[in-house]
Amino acid sequence: MLLTIKDLSRQLQVTPSTLYAWVAQGKIPCVKLHRMVRFQKEDIERWLASLNKPWGPHEPVRFEKNDLADIDVLIARAKREVYTTPGETRPLSGSIRKEVRNGAV
Repeated sequence: MLLTIKDLSRQLQVTPSTLYAWVAQGKIPCVKLHRMVRFQKEDIERWLASLNKPWGPHEPVRFEKNDLADIDVLIARAKREVYTTPGETRPLSGSIRKEVRNGAV
Protein backbone atom coordinates (compact mmCIF):
# COMPACT_ATOMS: atom_id res chain seq x y z
CA MET A 1 0.00 0.00 0.00
CA LEU A 2 1.34 3.44 -0.94
CA LEU A 3 0.90 6.41 1.38
CA THR A 4 0.67 10.02 0.24
CA ILE A 5 2.50 12.93 1.84
CA LYS A 6 -0.75 13.92 3.54
CA ASP A 7 -1.36 10.39 4.87
CA LEU A 8 2.15 10.01 6.26
CA SER A 9 2.29 13.51 7.72
CA ARG A 10 -0.83 12.72 9.75
CA GLN A 11 0.56 9.35 10.82
CA LEU A 12 3.95 10.73 11.89
CA GLN A 13 2.49 14.01 13.18
CA VAL A 14 4.89 16.15 11.15
CA THR A 15 4.13 18.80 8.57
CA PRO A 16 4.08 17.93 4.87
CA SER A 17 6.94 20.39 4.34
CA THR A 18 9.05 18.39 6.81
CA LEU A 19 8.39 15.23 4.81
CA TYR A 20 9.32 16.99 1.56
CA ALA A 21 12.56 18.16 3.19
CA TRP A 22 13.35 14.62 4.40
CA VAL A 23 12.70 13.29 0.88
CA ALA A 24 14.98 15.91 -0.66
CA GLN A 25 17.71 15.08 1.88
CA GLY A 26 17.29 11.32 1.37
CA LYS A 27 16.42 10.80 5.04
CA ILE A 28 13.22 8.84 4.44
CA PRO A 29 12.51 5.99 2.01
CA CYS A 30 10.12 6.97 -0.76
CA VAL A 31 8.94 6.14 -4.25
CA LYS A 32 8.66 8.82 -6.91
CA LEU A 33 5.96 8.27 -9.53
CA HIS A 34 5.93 10.93 -12.24
CA ARG A 35 6.95 13.74 -9.84
CA MET A 36 4.62 12.49 -7.08
CA VAL A 37 6.13 11.28 -3.83
CA ARG A 38 4.66 8.16 -2.27
CA PHE A 39 5.73 5.95 0.62
CA GLN A 40 5.50 2.19 0.98
CA LYS A 41 4.05 1.32 4.37
CA GLU A 42 6.52 -1.54 4.93
CA ASP A 43 9.51 0.70 4.11
CA ILE A 44 8.30 3.34 6.54
CA GLU A 45 7.81 0.76 9.30
CA ARG A 46 11.38 -0.53 8.78
CA TRP A 47 12.70 3.03 8.70
CA LEU A 48 10.92 3.89 11.95
CA ALA A 49 12.23 0.71 13.60
CA SER A 50 15.78 1.63 12.57
CA LEU A 51 15.38 5.03 14.26
CA ASN A 52 14.19 3.51 17.50
CA LYS A 53 17.51 3.18 19.25
CA PRO A 54 17.43 2.44 22.98
CA TRP A 55 18.36 5.33 25.22
CA GLY A 56 21.49 4.25 26.96
CA PRO A 57 23.61 6.01 29.50
CA HIS A 58 25.42 8.96 28.00
CA GLU A 59 28.90 9.98 28.90
CA PRO A 60 28.86 12.99 31.18
CA VAL A 61 29.67 16.31 29.60
CA ARG A 62 32.99 17.51 30.96
CA PHE A 63 33.71 21.18 31.40
CA GLU A 64 36.76 23.08 32.43
CA LYS A 65 36.68 25.59 35.24
CA ASN A 66 37.04 28.47 32.77
CA ASP A 67 33.82 27.40 31.01
CA LEU A 68 31.77 28.23 34.08
CA ALA A 69 32.47 31.92 33.55
CA ASP A 70 30.38 31.98 30.36
CA ILE A 71 27.06 30.21 30.86
CA ASP A 72 26.13 30.56 27.16
CA VAL A 73 29.16 28.48 26.17
CA LEU A 74 28.30 25.91 28.84
CA ILE A 75 24.71 25.58 27.59
CA ALA A 76 25.76 25.42 23.92
CA ARG A 77 28.26 22.63 24.59
CA ALA A 78 25.75 20.64 26.63
CA LYS A 79 23.12 20.96 23.89
CA ARG A 80 25.62 19.93 21.23
CA GLU A 81 26.56 16.83 23.25
CA VAL A 82 22.93 15.81 23.68
CA TYR A 83 21.33 16.82 20.39
CA THR A 84 24.03 16.12 17.79
CA THR A 85 24.32 12.49 16.75
CA PRO A 86 27.83 11.07 16.37
CA GLY A 87 29.28 11.79 12.94
CA GLU A 88 26.64 14.42 12.13
CA THR A 89 27.87 17.77 10.94
CA ARG A 90 26.00 20.94 11.67
CA PRO A 91 26.08 24.19 9.72
CA LEU A 92 27.18 27.27 11.59
CA SER A 93 24.48 29.36 13.17
CA GLY A 94 22.67 32.16 11.32
CA SER A 95 24.10 35.50 10.24
CA ILE A 96 25.02 36.50 13.79
CA ARG A 97 27.32 33.50 14.29
CA LYS A 98 27.13 33.99 18.06
CA GLU A 99 28.34 30.45 18.71
CA VAL A 100 31.54 31.07 16.77
CA ARG A 101 32.26 34.24 18.72
CA ASN A 102 31.60 32.48 22.00
CA GLY A 103 33.75 29.50 21.09
CA ALA A 104 30.83 27.06 21.21
CA VAL A 105 31.45 25.68 17.73
